[in-house]
Amino acid sequence: MTRPLPTGASPLAALSLALLGSCASIDITRDTQTSGHFESTGTAFTILSIDVPKPALNIARDNAADARLTNMQVTEILRRPDLGDWDWLLDIIGVRYVRIVGTWGFTGEEPGAQPAKQ
Repeated sequence: MTRPLPTGASPLAALSLALLGSCASIDITRDTQTSGHFESTGTAFTILSIDVPKPALNIARDNAADARLTNMQVTEILRRPDLGDWDWLLDIIGVRYVRIVGTWGFTGEEPGAQPAKQ
């Protein structure tokens, strides 16, 4: 015999499932045949200094690495919220968002190539 959940438990269960999940996305643009830009994001929930499922920075980096782009160079990392010295408050309970922006590929010049003589 199954018992129904108490009325207050349904919204609480839905909220905890939403908070315990993580979100990630990646946007890749091509500038030339062999190069372009990428933007990867990650979101994680933190409770008592434990990031669920893992730190948002790692989620964003793993997401970018899974794209298997050659010669990836990270140019910018944005972490929100960033409270500076008060950042420890977010370790008690909070949601972190990280965006990584960078370039990938080669611009056409061979590495180590000598400049053309004129």
